[in-house]
Amino acid sequence: MVITSAHCRNGTERCAEAVAKLGDVADIVVNLQGDAPLTPTFVVRKLVDELAQSPGAIMTTPAVRCSPALYDHLISDQAHHRVGGTTVVFDNDRNALYFSKRVIPHRPPGDPEAYLSTHLHLGVYAYTLPALAAYAEGSPTTLENLEGLEQLRFLEGGLSIRMVPFDPIAWDCIELNNPEDAPAIEAVFRIRGIA
Repeated sequence: MVITSAHCRNGTERCAEAVAKLGDVADIVVNLQGDAPLTPTFVVRKLVDELAQSPGAIMTTPAVRCSPALYDHLISDQAHHRVGGTTVVFDNDRNALYFSKRVIPHRPPGDPEAYLSTHLHLGVYAYTLPALAAYAEGSPTTLENLEGLEQLRFLEGGLSIRMVPFDPIAWDCIELNNPEDAPAIEAVFRIRGIA
């Protein structure tokens, strides 16, 4: 077990510090963020498999295509000035272009197919050791600070993030972004016999 410094600003910095203290423990390190306790295990497995099988990739993270209900939930949270989740856009090679706590890409209100181009990002990452080292050597960036999203440090530093796409996942993969999300997450824990 490793206890990281209180000076770590985010989960990626904590992972980098833990690996530096432990030494060369693995080729791939997974960071499952505390706000994503309901991430399905198959998502984590696919991130690791994708990273292990993709020469040149330094990290992977999920992009879940929105269902109509999830999209409506994100839009409702945005309209009420709540963080409903992080969304991501990526290129044809599945490299992230940008992450935001706003719903991206923008679609005109009332577009019945807007959900098809919107992907929710779940707070779980698989990194190579060089990726963690590069992150730890960098400083927080402008966009990272503005959005409050640690992964933007990679993009601003010119490092690519490989997205692993998933079809819509059952809503019980909800993240803890607002205090009112806690009862729904606790209910899933009870149903699964975890709490």
